[in-house]
Amino acid sequence: MTSRYSEIDLSGIRTVSIKERGGLVRVESFVSAAEPDESFDRIVDSFPDILAGADFRAAVDAVARVAEARGTVVLMFGAHVIKCGLSRLVIDLIERGIVSAVATNGAGAIHDAEIAMWGMTSEDVAANLANGTFGTCRETAEFLNGAADEAAEEEAGFGETVGRRIAEREAPHRDASIFGRAWELGVPATVHVALGTDIVHEHASAHGAAIGDASLRDFRILADVVSRVDGGAVINVGSAVILPEVFLKALAVGRNLGRIEGSFTALSLDMNEPYRTTMNVVRRPTAQSGMGFALRGRHEMLLPLFRAALLRALATGGEAPESR
Repeated sequence: MTSRYSEIDLSGIRTVSIKERGGLVRVESFVSAAEPDESFDRIVDSFPDILAGADFRAAVDAVARVAEARGTVVLMFGAHVIKCGLSRLVIDLIERGIVSAVATNGAGAIHDAEIAMWGMTSEDVAANLANGTFGTCRETAEFLNGAADEAAEEEAGFGETVGRRIAEREAPHRDASIFGRAWELGVPATVHVALGTDIVHEHASAHGAAIGDASLRDFRILADVVSRVDGGAVINVGSAVILPEVFLKALAVGRNLGRIEGSFTALSLDMNEPYRTTMNVVRRPTAQSGMGFALRGRHEMLLPLFRAALLRALATGGEAPESR
């Protein structure tokens, strides 16, 4: 039995090349993972040990203790982390062995792949929506939808397939690819897709069965990582809906199976206070035990600041510089 309703035929979509579409964000603007020096201490020292200043220092100390103990640290992030040019900071945390796994939404995988393959991402939505070309980039659809098909066929994860494709194709800018580097280092990188939310879903090459299979496998991969979060940390940067919801279910699976019995640290870095992030990452999971922190600030400033403070804490024995 088929649907009683008609479906639009996507085979007639007019596509454009990414070279024609261009990108508002270019890899040349991405920040490098610089080492913090002693002058950085003076910046953190200037934070009062009150309210957000105290929370910042306590959050840094908590994650530093996990990293020193080689505990599990899950970093979840929204696509704006990549669009803000912060990919190499995430890669640095993976390379140092601080971050154990990363997870993002479908848009995060799109931006990562576009940066790796073509050195640009983020189209002019208003202009392209008006002229009917928004989301119609054929190279992006071929790459991501092809990765989903391949992952489903090989019973592999969506994220690991994206990363493997980037690595095997020797993408020109793979040094700025979170997925490519995670694949090379054997670190789980998962993609959690909401069907119909990503530009690649506008194309006839999008196969719901394959996307769903690959993304659901990534949920099970992430749930396995989360099940080892006792004594660890979960950090959510800028995902307001998808990752908080996915994490809550992954946590429920781990606790249901008896694999999560202790406490962990939950941290949100965001420019505002999204309901789901606050409730599903910071508060509910740590209500009985553990610690939850919410730090507010723009990604392009807060994430570099937190990373630098974390590295200094690790270099000085696991504690952030004290206020003076």
